[in-house]
Amino acid sequence: MSKLGDLGAKLYRGEVGYDFVGKRFLWYGVSILITITAIVALAVQGLNMGIEFKGGAVFTTPKTAVAEAKAREFAEEASGHDAIVQQLGTGGLRIQISGLDTAAATDVKKVLATDLKVTEADINADLVGPSWGSQIANKAWTGLGIFMVLVVIYLAIAFEWRMAVAALIALIHDLTITVGVYALVGFEVTPGTVIGLLTILGYSLYDTVVVFDGLKEGSKDITKQTRWTYSEVANRSINGTLVRSINTTVVALLPVAALLFIGGGFLGAGMLNDISLSLFVGLAAGAYSSIFIATPLVVDLKEREPAMKALKKRVLAKRAAAAARGESPDEGYEGEDEPQIAGQGRSGRRR
Repeated sequence: MSKLGDLGAKLYRGEVGYDFVGKRFLWYGVSILITITAIVALAVQGLNMGIEFKGGAVFTTPKTAVAEAKAREFAEEASGHDAIVQQLGTGGLRIQISGLDTAAATDVKKVLATDLKVTEADINADLVGPSWGSQIANKAWTGLGIFMVLVVIYLAIAFEWRMAVAALIALIHDLTITVGVYALVGFEVTPGTVIGLLTILGYSLYDTVVVFDGLKEGSKDITKQTRWTYSEVANRSINGTLVRSINTTVVALLPVAALLFIGGGFLGAGMLNDISLSLFVGLAAGAYSSIFIATPLVVDLKEREPAMKALKKRVLAKRAAAAARGESPDEGYEGEDEPQIAGQGRSGRRR
């Protein structure tokens, strides 16, 4: 068995573990700092909205000897606006200029034909109105709202309302960080970006539900025993699924990283950045939030219950009594019902 597999088996059986829940305020602080940075970046720099949202024109030229940098200069001089220029496989150029109306686009097309030394009739011009982008944005917000509502309803029914609230906060956390990264790096926000944002919600929710499922099984009849507190059972649930979460996240990130760094960076296919950056950041943030944010939040909400407070007092009192007698904390639990972590037996071994 590999070292990672051996570690995963030990984590799964409860033989080793890290106190994620006990250090939750550290993770909260890290998340708050990252979130504040994202919000500040969004407020100061804003998002670089694509032509689909701001409106403008896209000019596709035939093969030309003019380089991208020079073509950008020509386009910005002709239009008075910032331009994005991409080299096409045909040898032509794709020139994107925001904020142009029909009349201005016609004038820019004539100037570009002269500067690029091509025939005006060979330049294809596509105009995008800002109203179309507004419709796309509204539909995206509507879809996001419906998704959030359905998630809360499902988790409240399948698990409980505390888990639904924690999952919702984790999803908002992931979205905020991803949008903040877009503001920091200045990548264009296009419909592809919106699709990427909606996609990462599913990945983030998957990791969270896996941990919640283990916690639900592990906390069943938890008040009938005095060996573990709710926070300790929650921590065992996180550790039991830790290697699985890492493996699934790494496997998901590898192809996305190829799109972002090789496709968008090395090969220069800039349009891949629109969706790949949101997927890459969102997947990483989702894996983080499912372990460090969602479950610890459930613990904070759950341990406010009188029954969980009473359980914690009984557990600590029994441990104190055992310590006073010089006994091991694990002695004296024979025959007592013990919380079951998903797939484990009473002694923490697999069934």
